[in-house]
Amino acid sequence: MEKSDYIFGLRAIIEAIEAGRDIDKVLLKKDFSGDLAKDLLAKTKEYGVLVKRVPVEKLNRITMKNHQGAIAILAAVPYQRLEHIIPRLYEEGRNPLMIVLDGVTDIRNFGAIARTACCAGADAIVIPSHNSVSITADAVKTSAGALFHIPVCREVSTLDAVKQLKDNGYKIVAATEKGAACYTDIDFSVPVAIVMGAEETGISDEVLRMADDLAAIPIVGEIGSLNVSVAAGVMMYEAVRQRAIAGK
Repeated sequence: MEKSDYIFGLRAIIEAIEAGRDIDKVLLKKDFSGDLAKDLLAKTKEYGVLVKRVPVEKLNRITMKNHQGAIAILAAVPYQRLEHIIPRLYEEGRNPLMIVLDGVTDIRNFGAIARTACCAGADAIVIPSHNSVSITADAVKTSAGALFHIPVCREVSTLDAVKQLKDNGYKIVAATEKGAACYTDIDFSVPVAIVMGAEETGISDEVLRMADDLAAIPIVGEIGSLNVSVAAGVMMYEAVRQRAIAGK
């Protein structure tokens, strides 16, 4: 890992968070305590920064300098805020298409979804702060550089993001095997947020309850479901198809 990819030391990390640096996660030594550590944890909670407790050996593999039990890994690409993206898209007269990832954790899937989203003209990808992929150098590489070109908004939770989108006039379409409607029967010509679920568990029940439509992709073969990145591509290009026909 390059030195420019991380910040070490408790005070330096606190100052970086307060300055608005885009931090992917903070690695904190297990069983670490003390007033400054408490200040750091309070700051990460305030700004929604992910914290992972790790053995000190992992920190030492990143740097042998005096890290004080804490290293902040910087995001490869700056995150954006949904509250800033939503009004801007409307002001620009766009017919927004958002992709929301509810607990997707595989970097390869994230990269593939980002690449397809970029090709399909999606306006942003939304991910939660916890139990989710993030923008790492590997994610950027897997996306073939697409993550340099499409905004990624990291919000406190998927549910909060979906509520915000719904309150701002977006139709919420959840891609799920539980859907009663075929995805081609859903109207994607309006402002829409397509929600894709975690690789193993799918979309959480609380997010499903918030959805306006539950869309299923027909499966006729022996395998019960599509890879999430493939399913996301199918959904996005149905939106592209409908919008082209509608002239939107």
